[in-house]
Amino acid sequence: MDLKAETREFLATRRARITPDKAGLPAYGGNRRVPGLRREEVAMLAGVSVDYYTRLERGNLGGVSEEVLESLAEALQLDEAERLHLFDLARAANASGAARSRARRTPAGSVRPSVQRILDVMGDVPAFVRNGRLDVLGTNVLGRALYAPLYDSREQVAGKPVNSARFHFLDPDAAAAFFGEKSPRMAHDAVAILRAEAGKNPYDKALTALVGELSTRSEDFRRLWASHDVRLHRTGTKAFHHPAVGLLELDYEALVLPADPGLQMNVYTAQPGSPSADGLALLASWAATTLAAPAEDASTREGATDR
Repeated sequence: MDLKAETREFLATRRARITPDKAGLPAYGGNRRVPGLRREEVAMLAGVSVDYYTRLERGNLGGVSEEVLESLAEALQLDEAERLHLFDLARAANASGAARSRARRTPAGSVRPSVQRILDVMGDVPAFVRNGRLDVLGTNVLGRALYAPLYDSREQVAGKPVNSARFHFLDPDAAAAFFGEKSPRMAHDAVAILRAEAGKNPYDKALTALVGELSTRSEDFRRLWASHDVRLHRTGTKAFHHPAVGLLELDYEALVLPADPGLQMNVYTAQPGSPSADGLALLASWAATTLAAPAEDASTREGATDR
């Protein structure tokens, strides 16, 4: 990723969305050449010189203090995700050469056995572990069953983790069927999560490759990526139209794994006594038969070969 370009475009898009009225400033003159605030207006709101803010918006965050970053976040009315993204960009800009080299060599995340055991003992709820690139690195049985359309996607690459962004943008018909009317919003959120990850790890080669592939193959991805929106994925409700059990409306919680930087566990639950709770029970029965069948068939074939 081009860190300076990331910073420049992020600040410019945040500035463009704020009108003088939203910022509490008088709008002098009727013919403004910019859609939002002028650079000098942002500089005034942030308490810095116009030259200094211009330097920042050109992507030069090296040596910028936390106080200036906080003032800039307030001037641009950044939400929590955007503020964290700004600080991530500044942190990356000030990283040493050794830190950047380590980031480039960082291998793909994997699920430790003890974490997989935690997933497995949560047998009544779908759960999985993902990284910041939206690769699904490990699931329990119900998690695998819930995400069956992703595993069955025509775009799933053998030997590689399921990736929800690839599913959204490279298999859009299947994604629309699975996520229903909320599919466009979830696709936007997937891009916003990847954009936030790019701020945290701008030297992640696997992330750069994923963004490059999606940008090349999906016009929708290119459009959303250009918006520079970022999002935190912590809690909420999602609706799934599962091909085997129908509609499931599930609450989710994202649990960060402190011992595995960059990984989080997502756990889905249904309201007790709800149709979705019944649907999860049905999904468990479906998983016990459908997902177990390939393993049983393989075991039978091996046994036949031994004999």
